[in-house]
Amino acid sequence: MAKCEYCGKGVSFGIKVSHSHRRSNRTWKPNIKRVKAIVNGSPKRVYVCTRCLRSGKVERA
Repeated sequence: MAKCEYCGKGVSFGIKVSHSHRRSNRTWKPNIKRVKAIVNGSPKRVYVCTRCLRSGKVERA
């Protein structure tokens, strides 16, 4: 679910490194919002990231 329907941005994985250099897995999740947008001429609820909302890729209903 944590995926933008416009740009496809999703969860990315990496390694958390503590001060003592112990390593453990971690994830970065995109800032996803459920908004009502115009899709194919009709309003529809979609999941989009805030970067797409801010840049104007999504036309809000």
